[in-house]
Amino acid sequence: MSERSDPRQALGRDAERLAADHLARAGFDVLERNVRLGHGEIDLVCRDGDVVVFVEVKCRRATWGDPPAAAVSWHKQRRLTRLAQHYLKWRRLEGVRCRFDVVSVTLDADERVGIAHVRGAFDAIE
Repeated sequence: MSERSDPRQALGRDAERLAADHLARAGFDVLERNVRLGHGEIDLVCRDGDVVVFVEVKCRRATWGDPPAAAVSWHKQRRLTRLAQHYLKWRRLEGVRCRFDVVSVTLDADERVGIAHVRGAFDAIE
């Protein structure tokens, strides 16, 4: 199935765009989107003052039950931590302060969007 015909991928792209717009309105500088590294992808890399923020975007329909942020498991947190370490090294940003945030995008039955931003959603996991 091609990416264009996959409604889940289209929903994910839309959610990432909405999350980036939300963060920009909140004063974040959105540095990069969909950063692909060897073992995965970082949805958004932002700057909040002097802090580099790695953002995981989760999208769900309200009828799916759990809030989107609940999908950021310990394994996902560990993978994001490793990706962030690779990113910082790649961009020569060693020693900078960083943080992991989660932005949840929820669509209700009427296609209304709810956005929740969790700052410091988890700490780096080694």
